[in-house]
Amino acid sequence: MKDIDTITNKADALMKWITTNGVDYGMKLLGAIVVLLIGLWVIRIIVDRGIKLMEKSKVDAALRTFAKSMLTVTLKIVLIISVLGMIGIEMTTFIAMLTAASLAVALAFRGSLSNFAGGIMILFFKPFKLGDYVTAMGHGGTVTEIQIFNTYLLTSDNKTVIVPNAHLSNGVLVNNSTQELRRVDWVFGIGYGDNYDTAKDMVLGFLKEDKRVLNSPAEPFIALHDLGDSTVNLVVRAWVKSSDYWGVYFGINENYYKNAEKNEINMPFPQMDVHFDKPNEN
Repeated sequence: MKDIDTITNKADALMKWITTNGVDYGMKLLGAIVVLLIGLWVIRIIVDRGIKLMEKSKVDAALRTFAKSMLTVTLKIVLIISVLGMIGIEMTTFIAMLTAASLAVALAFRGSLSNFAGGIMILFFKPFKLGDYVTAMGHGGTVTEIQIFNTYLLTSDNKTVIVPNAHLSNGVLVNNSTQELRRVDWVFGIGYGDNYDTAKDMVLGFLKEDKRVLNSPAEPFIALHDLGDSTVNLVVRAWVKSSDYWGVYFGINENYYKNAEKNEINMPFPQMDVHFDKPNEN
């Protein structure tokens, strides 16, 4: 009987608390939800207007994408802390817990912090910018976004590659867009016994006919590269605008293949000659 009275007293106390504080707490919770929704809407407006202001001020496009990501995260953290305060969570306790959690997170996500630092270094030193074609970590593509932790590359076959900023700021990176001119290199093989001068004149003719090939900083260059196992290899070099690199490279390859036979130039391939000696009958 005593246990039943105890349970009844606790139930009465709970109902009394709900009656006394439930409405008040419910209103706080409802207000916090409304503030959260309105806050998210306001953050989106602030971020959008901030980006438009930077666009009018002609701020670097890479900095705009980075600032958008950074501002969004910061404002959302402030909003969440404010909402938690509205529903009665003590901020002193929360901040102490947040500090301890931040230390644990920092240790667990050291890679993310290094990526964040890498993003800052990229924006400060500017090894590349939006629109540049870069090669890093075995991937090549056009830079489309520089965010807090990662940089986005768009490959020539329309794939998106996400590269951590730490690797881009600390590793080897090739930027193919910083120089106006690039040198195109080929190695063409001709057969042993083919006329070297004919092959050389044929390739020079292709280069002179192509208006994209430049004579400065150096005229097209052809020389005998090496004597291979099955081929005599010619090295060919020519300067072009960076935007014309692949067009010239593929075009000269095609011309060489189509015209080699007409000029009695063989297209050699690996082969092996086997000689049999007649046995000595004695």
